[in-house]
Amino acid sequence: MFIQDDRDYQILFLSSFLGLGLLTRDWSLKPGLILLVIVSCLLTQFLLTSWVYCLKQKGLISLNSSLINPLFIASWRSALITALGLCLLLRANHGITMILAGSFAIASKFLFRVNNKHFFNPANFGIIAVLTLTQDAWVSPGQWGNDLWFLLLFLGAGAMILKRVGRWETSAVFLGFYTLLETSRNLWLGWSWDVLSHHLMTGSLLLFALFMLTDPRSIPNHYVSRIVWAIAIAILTFVIQYSFYLPTAIFWALFFLSPLTIILDYFWYSPRFNWNIIPKPLSLT
Repeated sequence: MFIQDDRDYQILFLSSFLGLGLLTRDWSLKPGLILLVIVSCLLTQFLLTSWVYCLKQKGLISLNSSLINPLFIASWRSALITALGLCLLLRANHGITMILAGSFAIASKFLFRVNNKHFFNPANFGIIAVLTLTQDAWVSPGQWGNDLWFLLLFLGAGAMILKRVGRWETSAVFLGFYTLLETSRNLWLGWSWDVLSHHLMTGSLLLFALFMLTDPRSIPNHYVSRIVWAIAIAILTFVIQYSFYLPTAIFWALFFLSPLTIILDYFWYSPRFNWNIIPKPLSLT
């Protein structure tokens, strides 16, 4: 069977989106930069898992062995998903910027952990890191345009993933509450509905809400926590968007509120999410 892990669906969809964007949109992202991001994410994941494994073998740290597979079998999918997310959202002129983004993204999973759980979304951390540390990186929220068929494609693929991982309420609450805030502002200013649809019907917003905001390994575990968290991110996104007029408001909101996951997990306990891996059938030979 081709699909052995729920993450395989994400890899398939994100790879398809990336290819579609390169073919149908005039993107500045070059194939060489895509390769650099993927290699930097995979290599950083391998080096850090191997390093942590060595520390465990020497008795210097104590971690769940499932987190530190030295053969890289258990972690390459997550690293590739992070790389594809960076390719879809981040732009830069130089390869070193994309390498830094990939390396910072994966390293954040190892550096910022509480109770064996990382609380920063890796791709989001990598984006914020290079936006802050370099003058070469940018995010283009309007790169997908407002084509209806793109939006339907993202919604269909996102719905399939969220149904499998059970995190649909996070996207639904964020999009619903953010739409309410945008609609209220639109009515207050007396603008036409075209302005509202332009703000809401963007592919980048849906990619963020459906694939980045719902990362089950870094967001709150309990469904009540996720609802509170999604509302908080929608509010902070709205505040940053219209107080500082940053086109990257959604990424900054997620970054600033990521540590809130620790507090929410404490007040509303729920078992940590584990990816559904389909076991291979036993051989009879």
